[in-house]
Amino acid sequence: MISSAAFRFDNSYARELPGFYVACRPAPVPEPRLLFLNHALAQALGLDAEALDGPAGAALFAGNALPEGAQPIAQAYAGHQFGGFSPQLGDGRALLIGEVFDCQGQRRDIAFKGSGRTPFSRGGDGKAAVGPILREVLVGEAMHALGIPTTRALAVAATGEPVYRDRVLPGAVLTRVAASHLRVGTFQYYAARDDAARLRQLLDYAIARHDPALANAPQPALALLDAVAQRQGRLIAQWMNVGFIHGVMNTDNMTISGETIDYGPCAFMEAFDPDTVFSSIDHQGRYAYGNQARIAQWNLARLAEALLPLIVPEGQADDEAAIERAVADATAILETFPARFDAALRAGQRAKLGLREQPAAPDAAPTAPGEDPAAALADDWLALLQRQQVDHTLAWRHLADAAAGDETPLRALFADPAALQPWLARWRALCAAEAPMPAAERAAALRAANPRIIPRNHRVEEALAAASDHGDLGPFERLLTALRQPFADDPALARYAEPAAREITQRYRTFCGT
Repeated sequence: MISSAAFRFDNSYARELPGFYVACRPAPVPEPRLLFLNHALAQALGLDAEALDGPAGAALFAGNALPEGAQPIAQAYAGHQFGGFSPQLGDGRALLIGEVFDCQGQRRDIAFKGSGRTPFSRGGDGKAAVGPILREVLVGEAMHALGIPTTRALAVAATGEPVYRDRVLPGAVLTRVAASHLRVGTFQYYAARDDAARLRQLLDYAIARHDPALANAPQPALALLDAVAQRQGRLIAQWMNVGFIHGVMNTDNMTISGETIDYGPCAFMEAFDPDTVFSSIDHQGRYAYGNQARIAQWNLARLAEALLPLIVPEGQADDEAAIERAVADATAILETFPARFDAALRAGQRAKLGLREQPAAPDAAPTAPGEDPAAALADDWLALLQRQQVDHTLAWRHLADAAAGDETPLRALFADPAALQPWLARWRALCAAEAPMPAAERAAALRAANPRIIPRNHRVEEALAAASDHGDLGPFERLLTALRQPFADDPALARYAEPAAREITQRYRTFCGT
């Protein structure tokens, strides 16, 4: 038996926000079997990983035997999906089973995905298949290893029952850990119902959970909007610098915490192209790689709209002048987003170029690319990669080899290596002028900033097909081992750094997994 005391449940959402959810039990499954347990994450949560790694853990993570103190609930939220507003979405196949404090004293959600129907399922079966669930493990652990804020997989349990999609697939349940599951869409749900009282409750809860220092701010709603904009600007910049494409940046998939959530039709770009889209349902390119910052700002505008009743001073809801001031205040915050995103993007690019960090005043006006040699150099680098259809990850990575004196690996990526030389000359000159350091030191800094291994789409599909179609977890486990070492130069991991053939990447599509 697993000691229920190992789960230090303190379920603040269920306790403090009655009416914001529906209590719901996970559906029992016939043959729970543990496919994956994240030992390091379990230990960070203060759990007994050894006790969980067996039949009792399988029963728990499949939803058949919840520990004492678990309080499974389906959370309510709304959301803009591909620009269209759905006033009621909610957890259609997910359950928040409770909250625990990790070993650092941080509150963490423990949630199921694929655990059966809820009142928000909208006709769906509430189930999930092995392949999409293991994708969440692979990409989430890769993002964590890259230092990008993310939800993470604690466990995956096979259910022993079929899931019916375009074909019959083996079922599974994911256990996901998050700073919280509060979304932009959570605020939209109550704003759409003109429920100012619950909107205020949600604001107070979000601030207490994620930004307690803002509790006494003169305008708490504006302060939260500002904090979320800051977190999201940093997050999207990190996505861009590793070539990550979320694929479904709906407002119900944007967290208040600033963590990446929901790895459905996501993928990592190979040949650099800002117009890259992998999602099979994104027919207009709304969530293309190059649109992600713009969409994040659009989503933040929807958060501002939802918070507007709390920004207008109490008792002045019908005062047009007060409403106009509130809109102006919120708009002023939204207008800071491009500069915040750009500052985070440029800071990451400086590191990726091997330049030392350049501190800037947080409220300083952004430097135009033409005025900032590092920004201009980065922009011209990406334009060169696009013209030459060069692999984004390997191009950045091989700058380390060039810094160490060997340009051969980098030149081999280019159809016309001569086109690289003028840019390399500028780069070397800027490095020498801005951040003089020994070649070996710069090469090491570049290798620490530019990953060698990302979740290459063909490797991910290879691993998922083996697990789903043949019950073979070997490719998944080997790929996961590699993804947890994105900056390693281990020759044994070389195959995971190799891009797919161009004809494969050009036709590659991802699916939401529902």
